[in-house]
Amino acid sequence: MHRGSCLCGGVTFTISGDLPPIQVCHCGQCRRAQGTPFVTNIPLDESQVDWLSGVNLIQRYESSPGKYRCFCKTCGSPLFSQRTSLPGVLRLRVGTLQGHVKSKIGIHIYDASRANWWTAQDDAHAPRYEENGPAA
Repeated sequence: MHRGSCLCGGVTFTISGDLPPIQVCHCGQCRRAQGTPFVTNIPLDESQVDWLSGVNLIQRYESSPGKYRCFCKTCGSPLFSQRTSLPGVLRLRVGTLQGHVKSKIGIHIYDASRANWWTAQDDAHAPRYEENGPAA
């Protein structure tokens, strides 16, 4: 089981089950939403997430049609995103997890949009896709 929270600790949760590989997205929209050179996501079934506190603090923002970015409205921490085209799936921001994360980078998507000032420093064996990859 993994535990996680936003920066202020208002939103807390646990994740049950194994974590799938981490998806790294380099698109410009993710960079702007996170303020970082990329975002790291773990796609989870909503049933794997047990919200312990702060569900009322989760704010949703529709950043493009059918895509919602969800964050803590107190501290602004990005928590996850959801797409109406993938019901029941949330893409958890890996940085919200506490302690050792039992998952590795599995894929890079929108690598053609990667920030020119950032050089890749992860496992060179993770596949890179110029645009959206399979099941991303």
